Amino acid sequence: MSNVLWFLYSVSNYLYRKGIPIIPRLITFFIHVFFNSYVPASCIIGKGTKFAYGGIGVVIHSRAVLGKNCLIGQGVTIGGRSKQYGVPIIGDNVQISAGSRVLGDITLGDNVIVGSNAVVIKDVPNNSVVGGVPAKILKKDITLEDYI
Repeated sequence: MSNVLWFLYSVSNYLYRKGIPIIPRLITFFIHVFFNSYVPASCIIGKGTKFAYGGIGVVIHSRAVLGKNCLIGQGVTIGGRSKQYGVPIIGDNVQISAGSRVLGDITLGDNVIVGSNAVVIKDVPNNSVVGGVPAKILKKDITLEDYI
């Protein structure tokens, strides 16, 4: 199922970048109805990114940027915070576990793992594991091979 969601997003993003407004909106609506998710055509998602469990309940801000080869769990929110205009920028090879929230004008570095139900509201450096509410760095200088 995650391949279907990725394919639909890719088509809508391509058409959005070409200036075709209606079809991307219809695809976004289709994604909402069938996956109970909001993945707008205007966000940027790198190649190889996958949505676990079909991307059920995922919400991504329209200006969010996700890197390549990320894994997004179900029920994840990637968005802004009230009274702030910035949105998250997520690096390559990032795993955002189920139920997590990545909020505000923050950057998650490359090779980051976000624990389940974490609420990330501050920048996270490369090669780190974060968890908790609010999220704190649990481990630095990791190699993903240790966790995959």
